[in-house]
Amino acid sequence: MVPAADHYVYVVECADGSLYTGYTTDVARRVAEHDAGDGAKYTRGRTPVELAHVEAFGSKSAAMSREYAVKQLSRRQKESLVE
Repeated sequence: MVPAADHYVYVVECADGSLYTGYTTDVARRVAEHDAGDGAKYTRGRTPVELAHVEAFGSKSAAMSREYAVKQLSRRQKESLVE
């Protein structure tokens, strides 16, 4: 049996073309927060944002590990990931 996916790693593309990676338990809510300027400090001046990539995980630790791994990728590697 596959565990329910309650944890997500997401990548949003900001208005300036930059990519932001984060962790959440509710992707739609988190993207809306970024769009409203209430998300991470990085995205506040770069709205609107558009969801570019999502990965689902059954545990917070797995999602956080993946978030860290994605954040270590180069710009080119992140672009390949979101394509």
